[in-house]
Amino acid sequence: MSSVLSTRADKIVAQFQALSDWEARYKLLIDLGRQAPELADEFKTEENKIRGCQSQVWMRAWLDPNQRVQFEADSDALLVKGLVSILVQVYSNTDPSEILQFPPEFIKQLGFDSNLSPSRTNGLHAMLKQIKNFAIAFHYQLHQKKSH
Repeated sequence: MSSVLSTRADKIVAQFQALSDWEARYKLLIDLGRQAPELADEFKTEENKIRGCQSQVWMRAWLDPNQRVQFEADSDALLVKGLVSILVQVYSNTDPSEILQFPPEFIKQLGFDSNLSPSRTNGLHAMLKQIKNFAIAFHYQLHQKKSH
């Protein structure tokens, strides 16, 4: 399991667990959404839209020259943008195989599964699924290159 991903996830979990109630945690999510960079309009396309989210969420990914997956994402809702920015913070700049081997237990530790509305929880899982799909594609792409 990736210690880099664990360290990033643990840091975010600690940040949320330091807050005493869910009102403060929602405020933090919204603040994270405000602070997150915007995705350029040229990438807010149907192709980059994540299905299964009530709000509009766009995500793009690419492999950098070091074969690390980089993510960018945005949403039209601040709370959701906060959620997706957490995922970008945890999963960006990582080897695709590390992403595939890292169970997203930190989502449960954050309490999102039980404290978000069902539609937001479904959207969060759709975002995680998209990250895994990108990782699968890049992992396959890298291994195809190595075998040729």
